[in-house]
Amino acid sequence: MSKSTFFQDFKAFAIKGNAVDLAVGVIIGGAFGKIVSSIVNDLIMPPIGWLIGGVDFKDLSLKLPAAIEGQQAVTINYGNFIQTVFDFVIVAFCVFMLVRALQSLKKKVEPAAPAPPAGPTQEELLTQIRDLLRNKIKHKAQVARTHGRLRHLLFFHCYTFLVFSLLFVVPLYLE
Repeated sequence: MSKSTFFQDFKAFAIKGNAVDLAVGVIIGGAFGKIVSSIVNDLIMPPIGWLIGGVDFKDLSLKLPAAIEGQQAVTINYGNFIQTVFDFVIVAFCVFMLVRALQSLKKKVEPAAPAPPAGPTQEELLTQIRDLLRNKIKHKAQVARTHGRLRHLLFFHCYTFLVFSLLFVVPLYLE
């Protein structure tokens, strides 16, 4: 792989919108972290320490005895841990409020109304009309056949009644 291709690929990667957005986010996040640490260290923790008897949380620690003589005592600095937890809680709360605000803005922006469904094309309409006319013609043909059968049946019954009357009823009156 030639150097120019490597540098071109790196330039394309570095200039992509996602990489630039990520870099801006990291830089702003670092600065925001410093602001939050200052708020916690300088504004929140001093009053809390004053309320619990003038204790500075940074100085809170548990000293363990030295295991070997001549070695320094080991300390567990749980005050720094409490400070870090407060930093985290405040950062998490601020991020939560930011995300919540962005979501409320998204909800207010209504998406454009979907386009009404396209109506049938001219060919589809003509096909539907043709099919309806075919069905109507078929129906008329069926009705005509049924009427023809009914006429034949009626004629047959009338003829049968006339023949029956002439053969059996009329001779009774003539006698």
